[in-house]
Amino acid sequence: MDLLSRSIRTGDLSRRSRLIIYYLFGLAALVLTYTVIYNTGMSVLEGREQSIFRSFQTVTETMTTTGYGADSPWESPWMNLFMVFMQLSGIGVGFFTLRVIIIPLFTGAEIDLDRRLSPKRDHVIVCEYDRDSAVLLDELEQLGIDYVLISSDEEEAIDLSDEGYSAIYGSPQDTSAFERASITNARAVITDAGEANVDTILTVRSIRPDVEIIALTDDSSLQDVLETTGADSVLSPRAVLGHRLAQKAASLFSSELHDTVGIAEGLEVTEISVRRGSALDGVSIRNSRIRERTGANVVGAWIDGELQLPPDPDAVIGPNTVLLVSGNHDALEELGETARPVRSRGREEEVVVAGLGEVGHAALSVIEDENDIPATTVDVTDGPDVDVVGDVASRDVLREAGVESAGVLLVCVPDDSTALLTTVLARSLNPDVEILVRMSDSDATTKALRAGADYVLSVPRISARMVARELRGEEVLGAGSQIRIDRVPAEPFAGKTLAQSGIYERTGCRVIAAEHGGELTVSLDPDRTIAADDRLVIVGTDEAVQRFLSVFDVSPRPLEK
Repeated sequence: MDLLSRSIRTGDLSRRSRLIIYYLFGLAALVLTYTVIYNTGMSVLEGREQSIFRSFQTVTETMTTTGYGADSPWESPWMNLFMVFMQLSGIGVGFFTLRVIIIPLFTGAEIDLDRRLSPKRDHVIVCEYDRDSAVLLDELEQLGIDYVLISSDEEEAIDLSDEGYSAIYGSPQDTSAFERASITNARAVITDAGEANVDTILTVRSIRPDVEIIALTDDSSLQDVLETTGADSVLSPRAVLGHRLAQKAASLFSSELHDTVGIAEGLEVTEISVRRGSALDGVSIRNSRIRERTGANVVGAWIDGELQLPPDPDAVIGPNTVLLVSGNHDALEELGETARPVRSRGREEEVVVAGLGEVGHAALSVIEDENDIPATTVDVTDGPDVDVVGDVASRDVLREAGVESAGVLLVCVPDDSTALLTTVLARSLNPDVEILVRMSDSDATTKALRAGADYVLSVPRISARMVARELRGEEVLGAGSQIRIDRVPAEPFAGKTLAQSGIYERTGCRVIAAEHGGELTVSLDPDRTIAADDRLVIVGTDEAVQRFLSVFDVSPRPLEK
């Protein structure tokens, strides 16, 4: 999305944008004034009547120095003086245009990022966010939360600003950077400055003792230190990601539901992974008779890494399929049991954890302590919890860890290239193993699915959702989900039917329910007319929901549990 569309969407132009607009209006007024004076002078002083358009052409030629008009020479000294003045002012306008518009636009010379900021109030200041800044900033924009990003990397700040994000260059340990970001009007500060988190928190507290501070850290053991320093909330995205992966792995061995969202009383939405050897494995969605057997409705499905909303009835459910389903709690639990293989626990239900960093340790604690599932750990560095020492991107090491007969492999290594190679090798050793992968780059999610992963979570997406939930209490089917659910106003579609709305065709989102007068309708007729005071419940990927909010210019409403 370019800078202009972002400015229009927020309804507030930056200082630089306003300067350019004022300049263009001023230039137009100057040319119009010159045209009127010249046309009058030609008539009164030179005795030559001509159209206003002829005078406009002469003024334009003179100011742009492309010529001095076909009306020369002029007999009146006043007209000659006016022409000289107009020529000099045209040169001045040309230099001003070059300095203010042309040079910053094409060369980026002497860029003042502060001048690009629109006036801020009740906004969030983000400091040194290094988990793919665009993911978080898009999340904040989607929620209608204004922000300023402070980055000590000047090149990154310029790149983000050029893409239309509110970013400035500065040090979060410098009070002047926060003053330039209008901290006196801010609602919260988010710091992700690593070892400089403490310094940043102390700097903020010295300026605004009352502002909310949210600290992100990759070391969950520092939570008490950061809170003592002055942080109101401490988030550890990698630990949360490890918990989510472990919970997803545990759900493969039980019918217990995780990350359900309550849409209304008696109606929940969740994701359920289909296991190899289950009653659903190898069956088409049409023939699965999920609704008849369990009472749950299939809203969508991840099939071979592609989200289908709604799924093709003839699509075959495979062991890497993740079903997005709705229904009451009992129905969803019954479907979860149906998606499991019918067999007793054995070696095939053990878990291999590859990588014992922050993510791996968090996953291991959930698997062993909370679910009592046998686990084998692999890491390149020996330690008290490491069972196999070696590079996980090696067939021999994976064989030693028991991947060939394991039920689940959790790939928790920090390097995405290593994670992708490990996924491919594990899939070649055991086509039936469930592979759950952590990725550091959100753009690598699709690559992991193509490499053979059954489920993928990215650190940037987890981080952005945790921050969004902390700021707004927003509910989106859990931080570890690949799907997003939002309740949105229906004003843009008033008087249209669902079939005429073009929601799915234009955005990729699907409407799964509609609320009217406090009553929620789940089984929607495509010919149902949408009322202006309706509330629609939409589902889609993060990108699809962002596209919906942007295309139809609406803001999400919190889902009620």
